[in-house]
Amino acid sequence: MKEEKDFSNIKDIFASKIKSKKAPVYEWQDLALRIIKDLRVPNDKRSSVFKVCKDFPKQHIINSLNDTKELCHSREKWKYFFKVVNDTD
Repeated sequence: MKEEKDFSNIKDIFASKIKSKKAPVYEWQDLALRIIKDLRVPNDKRSSVFKVCKDFPKQHIINSLNDTKELCHSREKWKYFFKVVNDTD
């Protein structure tokens, strides 16, 4: 049987929705979310971060992230991150 909740106000409805966030299924998704947060990636470029995290090895992504944080001091670090990730030596 389903238990029905009695929501007395809208605050309770939004609070219940916040609690039900899903955790990332794959490790590369968690890494992508961390990069999006750290580098303040705009919403229209989020899918690109997920793609590079899925396509490249984890260590390459982590090294690129560390290089970006160390070398780039501008506001748009995410642009530099994509240049470093795609730089194949």
